[in-house]
Amino acid sequence: MTERVTVTGPRRRRPRARRQAVAAEIDAQTQLGEVYMRALLRAQLRLGLTVAGVVFGLVALVPLAFTFAPRLTDLELLGVPLPWVVLGGAVYPVLITAAWFYVRHAERIERDFAEMVGRR
Repeated sequence: MTERVTVTGPRRRRPRARRQAVAAEIDAQTQLGEVYMRALLRAQLRLGLTVAGVVFGLVALVPLAFTFAPRLTDLELLGVPLPWVVLGGAVYPVLITAAWFYVRHAERIERDFAEMVGRR
């Protein structure tokens, strides 16, 4: 009975011909390069519009809540009317969170694009 032996060697890197070709297409501003750039810009635009829409929707709900529930305007928190507390304090964490989310995801989109193109 013969014993099976697995022979392994160091992993060989594949040539990055495709990635270099994509970078060359973008640099040469060919139609294919324009398609790649449009895809990147479209992804960034979609992210920006989504974040802006969510922030606008959340901020627009605040005045609507006070309009449809006028008793909320009579409430006070530490001597400050509730509408002032919400508009002056509660909106900023929403904006900061949205900005953090946008930057994190925009960087991910750019990192994925750079990885696809092969430039680091």
